[in-house]
Amino acid sequence: MARIAGITLPLDKRIEIGLTYIFGIGRAKSVRILEEAKIDRNKKVKTLTEDEINKIRQIIEKKEKIEGDLRKEVSMNIKRLIDIGCYRGLRHKRKLPVRGQRTKTNARTRKGPRGHTIKKIKAT
Repeated sequence: MARIAGITLPLDKRIEIGLTYIFGIGRAKSVRILEEAKIDRNKKVKTLTEDEINKIRQIIEKKEKIEGDLRKEVSMNIKRLIDIGCYRGLRHKRKLPVRGQRTKTNARTRKGPRGHTIKKIKAT
């Protein structure tokens, strides 16, 4: 069982894909880490030795900001934008799209479910 940064990597996946389960590591960063550790990126997670797992763990700890630290940094950046009152901060505060997308239609993911109008009651 390979655990890196508190995340259990899926055993049946290639190590290149398995590392992307860690928040803050994508495909490109995964490939770079494996090249530095001199590990074949097509190798399955379950076939890794303890020595190889430790190499990967050391490289990640030494060079990358991941999981809790990265989440904290992102949330602090958003909080800073809200505090200074810039346009992006206001968009975050109102839970609207931040990067210039249209809101007349679409934007349902960010805005939440549609608010329905009140139905008329028939007079009897």
